[in-house]
Amino acid sequence: MATKIRLARGGTKKRPFYRIVIADERAPRDGNFIEKVGNFNPMLPKDHKERLIFSKERIEYWLKVGAQPTERVQKFLSEHGLVEAPKITEKTKQHLPKAKAQERMKQKEEAAIKAEEDAKAAAAAPAVEEPAAEPEATPEVEVAPAVEEPAAEPEATPEVEVAPAVEEAKVE
Repeated sequence: MATKIRLARGGTKKRPFYRIVIADERAPRDGNFIEKVGNFNPMLPKDHKERLIFSKERIEYWLKVGAQPTERVQKFLSEHGLVEAPKITEKTKQHLPKAKAQERMKQKEEAAIKAEEDAKAAAAAPAVEEPAAEPEATPEVEVAPAVEEPAAEPEATPEVEVAPAVEEAKVE
């Protein structure tokens, strides 16, 4: 009979609680088990002492007898030094960036490497610079003084003149 050290779920909806059990591998997840060896409460903080409780002696016994832990239980046991950590398998390529994104990332990496090399080259260059040669004499060009144009006056608005005939009519 092949046995597994695995988690059996308990608790309510959205409030999981797991028992660490020794069970026949053909038995259902939450069904019959041979022995209960611990508890796991994922709702508690990771550093809480009651998050993972198990009987070290019983688990060592079942490991000697040949029980195989599931990946999750193997991870817990490896944190306490009872077994080796599970080997993480490679995922599919779907989680990787697409081709164009990979090209952009490669270009950024190459630019960063080139910038580092340039910085190293600049740092490695001698700190003492040779005196600069005298600049060549440039022929002087006479510049004519700029002619200032008078500022344009705003256009005067035409004043309305009163016709003389109208004035004479008023005088009479």
